[in-house]
Amino acid sequence: MSTTLEAAVPAGLARRERVRQRREENRKRRALSLGPGPVPRVLGMAALTLMAAVWLLPFAWALVTSFKTEPDAIALPLSWIPAGGFTLEQYASLFATGNIQRWMVNSLVVAVGVTALTVVVSALAAYAFSRTIFRGRRVLFWCTVAAIMVPPQLMIVPLFQQMVGWNLADTYWAVILPQVVAPVMVFILKRFFDRIPRELEEAARMDGAGNWRVLWSVVLPLSRPILAAVAIFVFISAWNNFLWPFIVISDPDLMTLPVGIPNVLSAYGTVYAQNMAASMVAAAPMVLVFMLFQRQIVSSVATTGLGGQ
Repeated sequence: MSTTLEAAVPAGLARRERVRQRREENRKRRALSLGPGPVPRVLGMAALTLMAAVWLLPFAWALVTSFKTEPDAIALPLSWIPAGGFTLEQYASLFATGNIQRWMVNSLVVAVGVTALTVVVSALAAYAFSRTIFRGRRVLFWCTVAAIMVPPQLMIVPLFQQMVGWNLADTYWAVILPQVVAPVMVFILKRFFDRIPRELEEAARMDGAGNWRVLWSVVLPLSRPILAAVAIFVFISAWNNFLWPFIVISDPDLMTLPVGIPNVLSAYGTVYAQNMAASMVAAAPMVLVFMLFQRQIVSSVATTGLGGQ
């Protein structure tokens, strides 16, 4: 055919689909914002503010303590403002005594690798479950859903033996590969793909596009919000993961930040101010990621099954 794929998939259809998604998102937001009256709304906001304060208070205390000297951190009575003033002593000591920079790089490599592979694998699996017909599809999908209920701790021993058998222990791949399998992400993406109008794909197939081209040119561009949300969730989970990297990594130069920091702290006993500084160093990247991408996270929750739809 002389027509191209872009001509077969009218821009107007894609534009109308985006408008429909935005309208649905706005409708849900308005529904969430509407209450029975101003008094219940004020009471609800007060309750939410109180709960937020309860959750933020420990974080604020840890942040303040990380800028104290150890005597000020353990002095009684406890005080938000230290007698000796705030200092960067704990951070300087932490970066001087530990291989923090290397561990941060390792955590970034692992988190980025897990995120990229998980998004690719989950998107392919979700599209197969959503759009292709093959024998045993429903059984395989429900097995995938059932895998969500399996505690990850049950898989530690067989996964460790598998990594040792493949000679991958003490490598990045030993940390990355087991985390790529994410049944919950497959389920979330499949639910989103099911909502994409099939007319858009049929228009592309009329021009001879196959499954790969339809996925790449039609489905994935319309799925950017949920793909971004999945990537953010996976990145945060991979960055914070402690148990599995702790088991398969023994080389100090390959440790991730959650694994390496406790080793440094345990070597010097319990130093409360330095413990808080280490916690802030580990949490800072995730706080930054959430602040930068909170709009995508909220949008994905409002427009997919994550929001209880």
